[in-house]
Amino acid sequence: MRRTLPLALSLLFALPIVARADDWESLFNGKDLSGWKGKTELWAVKEGAITGYTKDGKIGGNSFLVWDGKVKDFELKLKFKIVGGNSGIQYRSKNVGKPEDFVISGYQADIDSAGKRKQQFVGILYEEKGRGFLCNRGTKTWVDTNGTRFEKEVVNGDELLKSIKEDDWNEYHITAMANHVKHQINGKTTAEVIDFQKDKRASEGLLAFQIHDGMGEMTVQFKDIQFKKLTGVEEVTAKGMPIPTDAKKIEAPKPKPKVEKK
Repeated sequence: MRRTLPLALSLLFALPIVARADDWESLFNGKDLSGWKGKTELWAVKEGAITGYTKDGKIGGNSFLVWDGKVKDFELKLKFKIVGGNSGIQYRSKNVGKPEDFVISGYQADIDSAGKRKQQFVGILYEEKGRGFLCNRGTKTWVDTNGTRFEKEVVNGDELLKSIKEDDWNEYHITAMANHVKHQINGKTTAEVIDFQKDKRASEGLLAFQIHDGMGEMTVQFKDIQFKKLTGVEEVTAKGMPIPTDAKKIEAPKPKPKVEKK
């Protein structure tokens, strides 16, 4: 499937032109959690923002605030602020177990705090309870049909961190079009993925925010949440956006052997 990519490096993050809906929709009224569901001991509205807080990080597993709707092809813009711990924006995701447990699996636009965390994962694409790390910060990644990843650095990931404010408000912009997704923070592209693995990828699902378990005291906030449905989207093909021959190959994780109980 790998072929020479006849594109200039500056075009690696380009997205195809697509027909778009005219209006943005606000998903948060700035007053309460109408339209959102999660554990009330973890989520509230403070200072005009959706706020997730845990004092000790002992929450019994990653927990999520889930929007009452589904997303498919879309753009999402919001402002986020995190102090301590780790969070993320889930999209095209699904419930794992009972909906009232608020455990979610799927694509995640990662959010990581400064301090001890060093913002090490902010901006990447991680698949929660799925394939794991799909795209590092500053790279464009092709996921082949068998799950093998091919990664090409476009921008130095550490350099991108200089544009992301610590313990302060930043803007996340997520674009999802068929099997082509992109993350931007403060106008700079942090991750882009073309996902050819049809049996693993998701084309639609839930939108949610995360509080990561076991991170100690943390506060994450979201506001100005704007959503736009996209129409006229076509799937990216290997012919249209082939895997470059000079991309770094990262083998798919091997299934863990089953251990029979005695």
